[in-house]
Amino acid sequence: MARVLLKKVTKSFGDVEAVKDFNLEIQDREFCILVGPSGCGKTTTLRMIAGLEEITSGEVSIGDHLVNDLPPKDRDIAMVFQNYALYPHMNVYDNMAFGLKLRGYSKKEIDIRVREAADILDIKHLLDRKPKQLSGGQRQRVAVGRAIVRKPKVFLFDEPLSNLDAKLRVQMRTELKKLHERLQSTMIYVTHDQTEAMTMGDKICVMKDGLIQQVDGPISLYDNPNNRFVAGFIGSPPMNFMEVEVIEREDSIFLNEGMFELKLPDNYKKEITKYIGQKMILGIRPEDMYDKLFYTIGPKDGNTFGATVEVVEPLGSEIYLHLNTGKNIFIAKVDSHNQAKPNQVIELVINLKKIHLFEQKNGKAIF
Repeated sequence: MARVLLKKVTKSFGDVEAVKDFNLEIQDREFCILVGPSGCGKTTTLRMIAGLEEITSGEVSIGDHLVNDLPPKDRDIAMVFQNYALYPHMNVYDNMAFGLKLRGYSKKEIDIRVREAADILDIKHLLDRKPKQLSGGQRQRVAVGRAIVRKPKVFLFDEPLSNLDAKLRVQMRTELKKLHERLQSTMIYVTHDQTEAMTMGDKICVMKDGLIQQVDGPISLYDNPNNRFVAGFIGSPPMNFMEVEVIEREDSIFLNEGMFELKLPDNYKKEITKYIGQKMILGIRPEDMYDKLFYTIGPKDGNTFGATVEVVEPLGSEIYLHLNTGKNIFIAKVDSHNQAKPNQVIELVINLKKIHLFEQKNGKAIF
């Protein structure tokens, strides 16, 4: 296997820069996720690694070799596409074996590799079927199997689960994670789904408008976002944002939302003092707010404020409350036994240890 290194990689389509000054190191045997909204440049980046897109400037290395000028077949990579790309006239066995036949492998070696991959993916019983006789999930396994038989240095996945239904996507996420553990290979995976990114990746690279916003592990990314975009993109439901004014009164710092105030703990003073009198963006994750009537566990140093319930979404294990302060609309994730009703005014408790504050102009995280 091998590490993948991208140095100052740029890709332009005419006057449009799709990827800008992209720097990323993916370690050997690491599962790295490129995630971001449509049009952010993640698939273009993957295609440059694969050699399917020419690099405008910069360097791409696989292992110890610069591969800028190498054709895809010489890069020792295998790619799994969103649309499976199976040959409809071939059965599963021949689809998986086709690439090896082109490379001149013996029939014995091909048979060993195909059956080994089929065993790993639990598709041995499907080897004689044609693609039209398979479900979406089975076709995706065949596409992955076709990559496995190559035994490449790097696996590239371009939104491979997008065409599957919700339940099957959850199952396939688990299967791909198990596959990575078993093969101990370097994998780069593109998705727009932050849930896939959080559950599968060792390292996550968040992109926007062709630029890297943050590269980190899933938990660190969730707890310590670099900016407002990352904070809002990672997490489901997404982080709530409210415009507040930083004010000082009686040697204490408050965040004034207009309808309520939050008194900040003293440990925030050093970071926030220079912003007194300015408008900022307050970020609170839905699970860091509690209905005061059901506030039996959790941090005890929160501030309270009132909000009107607009919509109640029961999900079995939890409830999403859509709330309105009169100035801001937001979501709180509360216990499944919560009895709040639409149009009811409830008091909420904020976990002040979990709040985030961002500069209004550029979205940079303060804490």
